[in-house]
This record gives sequence, structure tokens and C-alpha cells, in this order.
Amino acid sequence: MSNFTKEMVDNYADKLLIGLTPEENKQVLEEFDVIDKNCDVVNSIPNISEVEPMTHCLDDFCVELREDITEESVPIEDLLSNCGEVRDREIEIPKVVK
Repeated sequence: MSNFTKEMVDNYADKLLIGLTPEENKQVLEEFDVIDKNCDVVNSIPNISEVEPMTHCLDDFCVELREDITEESVPIEDLLSNCGEVRDREIEIPKVVK
């Protein structure tokens, strides 16, 4: 049995400035009922309160950053030579918004 009522859902919807139709209210109540049932299933697991919460699914997760090495890049003139219309160091494109 859900702990949420039609009045509670309407109250929350009003606070969030979203109006709900009766059909939408019913749908929200049904979704909350499914969520409540799933929470009940999790809470029924033996000794669940003794499990330490985790922040990541892999406890041995570590990131090793590589050294930042600068490399030679392609000259801008070579890149711009592949473009149609170029003004200074910028590519001209057709206007798409009036």
C-alpha cells in the first residue's frame, strides 16, 4: 500500500507549479506505488542496514594520469587550405538564421 495520497500528489504538483490532470495524478500514484514496492524489496534483504554505503561500484578504482606532453600540431594554414571560404584565420559559412 502506497504512503502517497491523491491530495499529497496534488500538493506537491502545486508547489512545483505543474498542474496535473486526474489521469496524470493516477499515473504518478501508480509509479510511486511501484517505487514503494521496490523499496520494500530492498529493505527486506537480511542485514541490509549493516552494509556500508559505497560511492563507487569498484572500491579499487583509481585513475592514473599520464604526463602532459606537448606535441607538434598541424599548421593552421594547412588546415584552412581544406576550407572553401576563409577570412583571415576564420572559416566563412552560409548564414542559416535570418
